[in-house]
Amino acid sequence: MSTHDVVVVGAGLAGLVAATRLRAAGLDVVVLEARDRVGGRTLDHDLGDGQVVEAGGQFIGPTQDRVLRLAGELGVDIFPAHTVGDSIYVKSGVSRRYSGDIPPDLPALPGLGLTMNRIDRAAARIPVETPWLAPRAHQLDGTTFESWLRGTSLGTGAIDLVEAFLASAFGTTAREASALFALWYISTFGNETHPGTLARGIGVAGGAQESRFIGGAQQLSIRLAAALGDRVVLSTRVTTIRQDAQRAKVLSGSRTWSAATVIVAIPPMLASRLHWDPPLPPHHQALLQRLPFGTLMKCEAVYPEPFWRADGLNGSAVFRAGSPIASMFDNTPPSGSPGVLMGFLGGAAWRTWSTRRPVERRGAVLRSFAAALGPRALRPSAYFEQDWTGEPWSLGGPTSVAAPGVLTELGLWLGRRFDRIHWAGAEVSPYWNGFMEGAVRSGERAALDVLADRAPTTHR
Repeated sequence: MSTHDVVVVGAGLAGLVAATRLRAAGLDVVVLEARDRVGGRTLDHDLGDGQVVEAGGQFIGPTQDRVLRLAGELGVDIFPAHTVGDSIYVKSGVSRRYSGDIPPDLPALPGLGLTMNRIDRAAARIPVETPWLAPRAHQLDGTTFESWLRGTSLGTGAIDLVEAFLASAFGTTAREASALFALWYISTFGNETHPGTLARGIGVAGGAQESRFIGGAQQLSIRLAAALGDRVVLSTRVTTIRQDAQRAKVLSGSRTWSAATVIVAIPPMLASRLHWDPPLPPHHQALLQRLPFGTLMKCEAVYPEPFWRADGLNGSAVFRAGSPIASMFDNTPPSGSPGVLMGFLGGAAWRTWSTRRPVERRGAVLRSFAAALGPRALRPSAYFEQDWTGEPWSLGGPTSVAAPGVLTELGLWLGRRFDRIHWAGAEVSPYWNGFMEGAVRSGERAALDVLADRAPTTHR
């Protein structure tokens, strides 16, 4: 049996940040990871010749202060997402150029503007730390986001455009998420001084898609793990967590790690599948089981060069219904070559296309790219997909989504300490929930809570 001060379960950003902060404070920490790699939902794809592109989380933007600070500490630089040129809006197979973040669907624009305003006003009333205490929380949590949108929107066009955002942001449809959850999620698109807004969540310049990391987002975790050295143990699937008045024990196969404290930094659904002794409180277990990930696939095509730039296009597009791809981006490395297009295939489209033959799905994705950028998009030099539902230690992506009734009935258990067990992970952060920023914040918060437990009590 190996004995430590703290055992961290999960070597994604949250777990590695927590371990790093605790190690800096002088604690003996070990990190256990089921995968044969670190990084969780960040994953870099090797393009050859020293170039990489992200197959997982990648974008960062304003108010994501903690992850930007971490990148600075680690020496990982950022570069702006490519925004030079026009974007494309594809509706019923017809493409149209536009500038800015809002597609030029004239019939839908009045309703979209009204809907975005109402979303922001409603989100501003949601407390980021305790959304279940929001005004009219039970009413909002008792309906789907789709029903709420239909009650606040003019026509279906605005709803279709919001759905395009949800397919990539949630990996679900508005019909599957509670209105309270969706509005809370949007309220987290900020920090302590800047309230969250939908525009910040969907925007490029000034928004969540503003920048990327040179070398790929997984570099953050790789560098954190390198500094921790052999304190990070890979290919180690935790199956059981036991605790008593003296210690906690974490089991994987025939091996056992003992610690005064355990930080669980894995997705909620996976945490619910651990064997807990004593068992988690029933309400806590029920919450974890009711926070499944969305369904999301990233589809990327590689070209000798980003040919669309010569046509005055920035490689971004939004597709309104009928396409497997909800939105696409120029994912070219900062060197400018090769050219890479990335499309999000999520939610309802994932259910339609994930079971198709790969060659059929590839053809449909490339036809979507071609509808936006022309026939040259049909002839990539390489193509790859990352289906996060097929990752056994993620089970989907990009984030957990709460159905109606979950937050008001069980939300107060979110991140609640269980004796010697603390929690980390992007899903327990009150800011940028589900994003890399949320993961970093949660890891820092878990580390501070552990250190506060160990601080000597001052008696007066």
